[in-house]
Amino acid sequence: MEELKNIIRDIPDFPKKGIIFKDITTLLSDARSFHRMIDLIAHRYVGQKIDQIVGVEARGFVLGSALAYKLGVGVTLVRKPGKLPSKVRQITYDLEYGTDTLEIHEDAFNKGDKVIIADDLLATGGTVSAVVKLVEELGAEVVECAFMAELDFLEGRKRLPEGKIFSLLNF
Repeated sequence: MEELKNIIRDIPDFPKKGIIFKDITTLLSDARSFHRMIDLIAHRYVGQKIDQIVGVEARGFVLGSALAYKLGVGVTLVRKPGKLPSKVRQITYDLEYGTDTLEIHEDAFNKGDKVIIADDLLATGGTVSAVVKLVEELGAEVVECAFMAELDFLEGRKRLPEGKIFSLLNF
């Protein structure tokens, strides 16, 4: 895992002073590392009945799509308002500095579908916590929330369903 962690670069003072941004684009652009990362996450779910991967806007689309392809299942997108063309379910949630809103198609799942929510990074957990609520409101079951990386010091996992969190890399 250290090899993958070392590929992710730190960008100091982005997006604002005092924050060290974990830039995953360096891992995504390295074909061998990207393939290895997807294989390691997907291996966790081989043999389980998974119906859909839910990709969270926007970097979760990359992880979610690759994971869905590897597992041979569909991918459902959670987007910012106004981006989905059909009838949607919406949720507004709190951020550290305001609020944000996400949407999902109301017909994204069949009742009882088993889904994995995929995103690149678990930080404070607010966004994925909102996605969990959306998925459950539509009658699907969250098997797990899967992340490429987690910033442990922000304790985002405290906002997510206990025992349903997997992070490949921890910082």
